[in-house]
Amino acid sequence: QVQLVESGGGSVQAGGSLRLSCTATKFAYNYCLGWFRQTPGKQREGVAFIDSQGRTVITDPVKGRFAISADNVKKTLYLQMNTLQAEDTATYYCVADLYGLCGWNPATEDFENWGQGTQVTVSS
Repeated sequence: QVQLVESGGGSVQAGGSLRLSCTATKFAYNYCLGWFRQTPGKQREGVAFIDSQGRTVITDPVKGRFAISADNVKKTLYLQMNTLQAEDTATYYCVADLYGLCGWNPATEDFENWGQGTQVTVSS
């Protein structure tokens, strides 16, 4: 098990930027880390993922606007969110799988470690 602590959420106007951080109590030689988001009444949606080989998966709704990175020394995951839109308003959850690399389409059931969530609100 690993504990994940997110930070960086907040309120921003459309077109603005935010950077989310997620600090883990440990990393592993092989890992897949990422972010999901959820709005009330909807299922959790994958946002972006990165694995220990540096491969990334950026989902279509945020492609070209969001970027994901990881600092192995700091054991911290980042999500840089640019050109934010009202549709990006959600609770964002950091996730970690410390037993393997990311698949081509990571799903919620692939991750047993979840952060508590951080709210992002984009006003239009």
